[in-house]
Amino acid sequence: MILLDTDHVTFLKYPESDRGRRLIRRLNALPESEVIGVSIVTVEERMRGWLAVIAREKSVLRQTVGYRELGTLFEFYNEFEILPFDEAAAQQFDVLRAQKLRIGSRDLKIAATAIVNQGQTVVCQSSRL
Repeated sequence: MILLDTDHVTFLKYPESDRGRRLIRRLNALPESEVIGVSIVTVEERMRGWLAVIAREKSVLRQTVGYRELGTLFEFYNEFEILPFDEAAAQQFDVLRAQKLRIGSRDLKIAATAIVNQGQTVVCQSSRL
């Protein structure tokens, strides 16, 4: 299993961008049997963004953009296996955090999810894919 990081999922939203094209090429080169997934943490991050847009907007008419994007998000994630952040992932998160790694909390949760599901995490820490 390949578990995509939140930044990579964002690149897929813009397939015409250079990074989007490169990531799509890499994913298309994988064997068809390879499962591409995302952590529920990634879903949460993207949802929080659009929920914040909706909450900030006072005009109901202008909130429709945020609601539309939120709906699009659900359609988008239908393409992936969504892995839970469960008790095993939480325990792995604590193990990783104890190592004092220089990585954000959400990325650490995604890494913990990948480890407990024996997946490879694609964490975007640089401009190279």
